[in-house]
Amino acid sequence: MPLALLALAIGAFGIGTTEFVMIGLLPQVAASFHVSIPTAGLLVTGYALGVVAGAPLMTVLGTRVSRKKMLMLLMALFIAGNIISATAPVFGVMLAGRIVASLAHGAFFGIGSVVAADVVAPQKKAGAIAMMFTGLTLANVIGVPLGTLVGQDIGWRLTFLIVAALGVAGLLGIARLVPEHPRPQEVRLRHEIGEFRNVQVLLAMAMTVLGFGGVFAAITYISPMMTSVAGFSESTVTWLLVLFGLGMVSGNLVGGKFADRALMPLLYVSLGGLALVLALFTVTAHHRIASAVTIFLIGGLGFATVPPLQKRVLDQAAGAPTLASAVNIGAFNLGNALSAWLGGMAIAAGLGYTAPNWVGAVLTASALFLALISSTLERRRVSPGRVVASSSGAAAVPVRR
Repeated sequence: MPLALLALAIGAFGIGTTEFVMIGLLPQVAASFHVSIPTAGLLVTGYALGVVAGAPLMTVLGTRVSRKKMLMLLMALFIAGNIISATAPVFGVMLAGRIVASLAHGAFFGIGSVVAADVVAPQKKAGAIAMMFTGLTLANVIGVPLGTLVGQDIGWRLTFLIVAALGVAGLLGIARLVPEHPRPQEVRLRHEIGEFRNVQVLLAMAMTVLGFGGVFAAITYISPMMTSVAGFSESTVTWLLVLFGLGMVSGNLVGGKFADRALMPLLYVSLGGLALVLALFTVTAHHRIASAVTIFLIGGLGFATVPPLQKRVLDQAAGAPTLASAVNIGAFNLGNALSAWLGGMAIAAGLGYTAPNWVGAVLTASALFLALISSTLERRRVSPGRVVASSSGAAAVPVRR
């Protein structure tokens, strides 16, 4: 494994911890600032929206520096945001700190995906991207549970100080292990923006918004759902998040392995399975063992979509991938924000803590529908003529001139 991938995974571990640890600490933070659970959920929504805005903004600002320097600057911004969150005297300041930290998120994974793909052979690009995202998934197995435990037993402020320290480790790892590649001179900002005229790029991003958004509809409110509906104790939520993280690790590895071979078929299976499991969660959430199994499956099926969706965008925007890659990371978090907001609205409407599961199922089913449309449009371009390789992983097919 190239050491650059290890450095990127370290940074991803810190970012993943701060993104997901709020899920386990939502009741504690809400009580600390004397706000409701749906209001505290804005810390999840706000972070996600910050990623959406920050992904293109920070990527554009970074076009004048090397990718390594930009990754280091993004980690410094991430550290500052978490320190603000840890020391926030009121809810509004904490929300601001979350947004500051989130501005680094999208550009880090977007630029990091390009760097990861560049340091390996062409046929291993999805696997390299998955290796970087392994840091994000491991954060849910190690960082998030430990952060939740610390937050529940000692205080959530210490959790965010620890996350800031993880950011320092990521910054040092990038400085030491990521090679210094000069900024590509042949690709200009107008070329990057021009890739958004490609309908397949836009469809892939829409699949990202709706598909992974389905995961966050359920997971954002997993703590009150499991304690109030399934009957778990508050301390058990930590271990349920470990199960979710293990599912993410498994799904990420499977997605990275098969996305280089059969990208679109993998998306059909993972999105279809995720929609079904989310719908079933409205029932299984009332039973402890069944709910635990379901949480693992949501993590696995949800993250099995990440490497193929990210590679899909890189493939379709091959001429100028950096901005498209970063915006697609923002698309993941736009889905997170949309689903967290819709899930909170469902709870506030009195539909119960399991209502967000239905929201997630509908969103993910919509992503599957878009995947089928995307494949149909590709097939319609086929006719006897020249031959190109299909991103679905199938054999090369002739394409209409």
